[in-house]
Amino acid sequence: MTTLGILHPGSMGAAVAAQAAQHGVDVLWCPEGRSRATKERADQAGLQPVDDIQEMAVRSDIILSLCPPASAEVVASSVAAHSFSGIYVDANAISPASMAMICVTMGRSGAQVIDGSVIGSPPSARKTARLYLSGPDDSLAPVASLFKGTAVDARPLPGGIGRASALKLSYSTFQKTSRVLAAVSYALAQDYGVEEELLDVAKGRTTSYLAEIEYIPKVASRSWRWAPEMREAVSALSETCLPTELAEAAAIVMDRWADTKGLPLELQEALGWLHKIPEG
Repeated sequence: MTTLGILHPGSMGAAVAAQAAQHGVDVLWCPEGRSRATKERADQAGLQPVDDIQEMAVRSDIILSLCPPASAEVVASSVAAHSFSGIYVDANAISPASMAMICVTMGRSGAQVIDGSVIGSPPSARKTARLYLSGPDDSLAPVASLFKGTAVDARPLPGGIGRASALKLSYSTFQKTSRVLAAVSYALAQDYGVEEELLDVAKGRTTSYLAEIEYIPKVASRSWRWAPEMREAVSALSETCLPTELAEAAAIVMDRWADTKGLPLELQEALGWLHKIPEG
C-alpha cells in the first residue's frame, strides 16, 4: 500500500490529505513545530503523526507539499536533506521558475518530482477541488491513484514540469487580483457615498466580484498567503515578458492586510485596513 506524507496540513492540505486517508491511504504528517490548530486539523483528517521529517522521508512513497508559497523552497530543502528518493509533489502556488529550482533541490536526493497545483475550495463532502499534475509520465499515475473516487479530481497535464504551476498562476492572476480590485473599488465608492449605486451597477452583471462584498473580509484574512502567490505570478509573467504591474499592485494592496491573519473581520473593518499605510 502506498504511504503519503503531507507537508503541511493547513486548511487546504488537511482537506486534500483527508480525502486520501478516506480512500484507504496511510497519510503521515509531522507535528514538530506546528501549531495547535494544525494538530487539530490533522487529527480530524485522520492523519498519522511521525517524529520528524526524517521519519516521513523514510516511510513515505510520495510526499505532497501544500504550504504557503513563500515556504515552498524551504520545505523542499528540508525533505531533500534527508535523502528522500520517492515521488515529491510540489502543489504550491509557485512560478514555473520556482518549480524548476525545487526540481534541482529534490533531484540531488534522487527524488522524482511532480509539479502540482490545486484549484478550488478545500475538498469535502460538498465541494470538489482539482489537483493538476505535470511531470514524468510514469510518476503521474501513482499520485492520481491516491485520490481516485474522492473529492479531489486529479488531472494529469501534458508537457512536463512547469505546466501545473503555470495553470495555477494563470488562474490566480485573474481570480485573486479581481477580488482585490473589487475591494478597492468598493472602498473608494464608500468614501464618496456611492456604494449602493456601485452595487446596483454590479448586480446587473451576475458574474461580477463587485456584487460579492461578503467575500472581501475573506480576501483580507487570506492576504498573508495570497500576497506571496501574487509575487510568484509576477515571476511567471516576467518570464514571458508580459506586464507584471497589476499582479505587483495586487500584492502591495494585500500587504495592507498582512496583519489580519486569523482575525474575524467584518466588511467595514476589512475596508478600514486598506486606509492603513504599512510602516517602512
